[in-house]
Amino acid sequence: PADTPSPQEHGLDFQRLLDASAYKEMFRQDMIRWGEEKRHADPGFFCRAAVEGALHPVWVVSDTRRLSDVEWFRDVYGDVVQTVRVVATEETRKRRNWVFVTGVDDAESECGLDQGVAFDWVITNDGDKVALGEQLEMLLQSLHRSL
Repeated sequence: PADTPSPQEHGLDFQRLLDASAYKEMFRQDMIRWGEEKRHADPGFFCRAAVEGALHPVWVVSDTRRLSDVEWFRDVYGDVVQTVRVVATEETRKRRNWVFVTGVDDAESECGLDQGVAFDWVITNDGDKVALGEQLEMLLQSLHRSL
């Protein structure tokens, strides 16, 4: 059913859901709705799933989407949490085949962290590999110092 489009539950092609294809766009609003239902019933649902079984000293939890996600990690793990925001200009995003869709790209699932979070790190990814590498190196050095 379209109201619960998790890849595992509905045989969707997980790899194709990760790119910017028309395939993903066919299911995107339904995925958002499904996620909202899960999150409404249990705000920590996706956060717990992200860290389940994690044993390494550093975890990268990518693609958190809401202030409640950041708050959950900070509440559970305290000061060791480092937030990283990756940004790119709208021009760069369009070159990467992103197209704004009203009702999707302006929904909380896409812009819920645009305000209200003081990120520890902001990484710019506009296609300059050297600049990106330098920023990531600074982040890695900081993580190594904190171990």
